[in-house]
Amino acid sequence: MKLIMVDDDVLVLNALSTILGKSGYEIVLATTDSKKAIETYKENKVDVVILDIRMKEINGVDVAIELLEYDKDAKIMLLTTFNDSDDIMRGIDRGVLGVILKDNVASLIPAIESVSLGNKIIDNELNIKSLFKTTKKEFDLLTQKEIEILEQIAKGLSNKEISEKLFLSEGTVRNYISGILEKLDLRDRTQLAIYYYTK
Repeated sequence: MKLIMVDDDVLVLNALSTILGKSGYEIVLATTDSKKAIETYKENKVDVVILDIRMKEINGVDVAIELLEYDKDAKIMLLTTFNDSDDIMRGIDRGVLGVILKDNVASLIPAIESVSLGNKIIDNELNIKSLFKTTKKEFDLLTQKEIEILEQIAKGLSNKEISEKLFLSEGTVRNYISGILEKLDLRDRTQLAIYYYTK
């Protein structure tokens, strides 16, 4: 699997490169230069891009957005040492698949594998519940069927897959999802998935 890594901390960059290299990953580029990373991505077939959120010259989320505007299917994972709630949510809203705490080395490789398959993964230690206005009381307003559908959304299933699994029409699934979004005051499937895992 081919990776690009961007971090303005050279020590972290070298440490992660060593760990991932020994684990069989091909590090196409490990750099402190975000512009070089973007150019390299455009010139190479890369499986996952790993970006530090907080860098001196540029915000990692801005780099992620630029990559996703170039390639909407880019698989991007953010690393952070802080609970950058606003940046995390901004990245996820624009298509970032993974967010992991930088010191959670044990979760790094499983996270990379998951993101490479197109799955969303959020570090359990990140307190992003505060991003949502929903409360337990609002969650209790959901019917059992809505909870089942929410669970399938969180697993990454499409409307068609949910309809086949729960023996419902796609139109019915869409109606359920609209109702869930309204009850929980959320905007899209991504927020529903994150809400499910952090409720």
